[in-house]
Amino acid sequence: MQRLWLIFAQAVTISVAVLFVLGVLKPEWLTSNPAAVVTIREVAANPAQTSPTRPQNAAPSYARAADQALPSVVHIYTRQIARVPRHPLMNDPVFQHFFGTPERSGLGSGVIVGAEGYVLTNNHVIENADEIEVALTDGRKFNATVLGHDPETDLAVLKLDNDSALPAIAFAPADSLAVGDVVLAIGNPFGVGQTVTMGIASALERNHLGINTFENFIQTDAAINPGNSGGALVDASGHLVGINTAIFTRSGSSSGVGFAIPVSIARKVLEQIIAHGEVVRGWIGVEMRDASIDLVNQTANPFGTPGSGGALINAVFPGGPAARSGIRPGDVLIAVDGQAVSNTRTMLDLIAALPPGRSALLRVQRGDAEIELTITVGRRPPNLASQGRNGKWPQR
Repeated sequence: MQRLWLIFAQAVTISVAVLFVLGVLKPEWLTSNPAAVVTIREVAANPAQTSPTRPQNAAPSYARAADQALPSVVHIYTRQIARVPRHPLMNDPVFQHFFGTPERSGLGSGVIVGAEGYVLTNNHVIENADEIEVALTDGRKFNATVLGHDPETDLAVLKLDNDSALPAIAFAPADSLAVGDVVLAIGNPFGVGQTVTMGIASALERNHLGINTFENFIQTDAAINPGNSGGALVDASGHLVGINTAIFTRSGSSSGVGFAIPVSIARKVLEQIIAHGEVVRGWIGVEMRDASIDLVNQTANPFGTPGSGGALINAVFPGGPAARSGIRPGDVLIAVDGQAVSNTRTMLDLIAALPPGRSALLRVQRGDAEIELTITVGRRPPNLASQGRNGKWPQR
């Protein structure tokens, strides 16, 4: 009996030892449901979400804004025949057949702003182009003609050779953008294809940058690179707030300081070009600088020191509207038709908005006195910007 009990105890001990070893080394051998060993944490789909695979607490996405704006942003390809002195043999058709013609090509971006085929882009994208081709995101390509351009804002309007409605972008309200708002820059950087970058509106109303004559830029840190010019800057809803135009860089690539023309300016230029084929602005024929005590002292103004604000008249164009109205160098323009002039930019905008041929009331400070002068507004010469850059006459 004692021997049997000893055998039983040994068998139990061995069995327990075997089970212990199996439990450590091969636990799946001891269960009838191997899958229960692995615990999988699966996030349940939220039926209220647009995407069933997107968790409720995921980071914000701007995919909807991008989807809304992307079809309206196009690639622009330009071709320019090089016009340089060359050997007469190069004009021979047989020679051109085998060796081609010297040419330059460029690329940029644009935004469809009218279902009829109107495209808004930068003037420098299409300047001097002999042929323009516009490609949509769906693969369609159209030939384009320049309906009109405005070098002083660096904007141009193209008309596509299309026979069906195109996806036009929605414009945001003129004053809807605030510093800190999220913006998306859409374009074709370096020709790699349509690209979306994200940032914020870093600043508004940037001017005195020397980029354009009329400057009121949106500054953004959304990456803008060569090829993005003329593309869309959109808000978090996918609505157009600006046209990407320039970057501040020392390397040639984005450094986080990009500039876009606000939609308020772009819309006015667009409407004038579609209606008239050009942009018509008022002009009075003066050169001016921001009026300040330091500036007036530096220029040795003989007419006294003005208060804060205003535009100091440095020179008057001979025979121009200002000269005929009695404006003199040294006068400080402080109001146009009752609207205060705080600096040269506001003065330039107020004068440019006046229709040529109409009369305007200017209030100027001359010495210690304020006087009012009536002026007949002239038409701003279309080549005034290039004249200013060449030193023939200032851009104002």
